[in-house]
Amino acid sequence: MKWVLRILPIVYMAIVFIQSSFPSDKFVELPDSTIDHTIKESLHLIEFAILYVLLVLAMLTRRRRFTPALNLACAVFAGLYGISDEIHQSFIPYRSASLFDLVKDFIGISVCCYFVNGALFKGKFAGLRNVLGRVEK
Repeated sequence: MKWVLRILPIVYMAIVFIQSSFPSDKFVELPDSTIDHTIKESLHLIEFAILYVLLVLAMLTRRRRFTPALNLACAVFAGLYGISDEIHQSFIPYRSASLFDLVKDFIGISVCCYFVNGALFKGKFAGLRNVLGRVEK
């Protein structure tokens, strides 16, 4: 199981890269364009937050202790991958890059980082701490 958790961030990053290489309506387009746009824009809040969580889970499987610095490194890496994704999209026809998308990416990462930090280092969120503790063992 630990190797699956270690490989998942890489697989996820590849999926994000491939998905970003196509127009936004390539895989799914809802009949109502307003709803379609709203949902796709909202996904920025979770897309790179998921990457951050996968990175945390991968780091928890290591023998070394998971530290606040490593937690921050996971968040920074997820954010940098978000930046690289926006740059990548700027070269794809029918895609665009925007600062607002990056802000949404960073908000999602920050919220998840807050909860992970609270659970692992501040004694909050007991349920999350228990789940993460099981991964760490």
